[in-house]
Amino acid sequence: MNANDAKAFLVGLSLALAVSGCASARIDDGQRLALYQAHAGAPVSQVRYYDPIGWERVDGQHVALQMRPNETWLLTLSGPCLDWGGGSPFLKVVSSDGMTLSTFDRVQVPGGPMSCQIREIRPLDTKAVRAAEKALRAQAKVQASGT
Repeated sequence: MNANDAKAFLVGLSLALAVSGCASARIDDGQRLALYQAHAGAPVSQVRYYDPIGWERVDGQHVALQMRPNETWLLTLSGPCLDWGGGSPFLKVVSSDGMTLSTFDRVQVPGGPMSCQIREIRPLDTKAVRAAEKALRAQAKVQASGT
């Protein structure tokens, strides 16, 4: 084996190990939901509505909706409408009055066959969620390596 072949082999091996390490440290939907709920405040009936700047699927019936850089809400939906999006990067939020987001409003993934009513709105501490996710991944990685 020449130097280029050995280098290519080591790069491929390193990549394979990195990918397998990431895969073993993956957090499943149930763990993610428990983590988000642990870092969510008490339910509120409505919040001021802004055009969302981002969203993240927690599981088929929960979404973290980011309104402003330091304002994120955990929404519980009436059904698994997020599972219909086929990985769509878009989320349509339908506010009944355009000024507030409440449990009367709906969420839909464009191209999906249905929309879901918002059942619950809770403020989310995203910094705490990220720290907890990082710790959970590190713990899973240690357990996967057997140390």
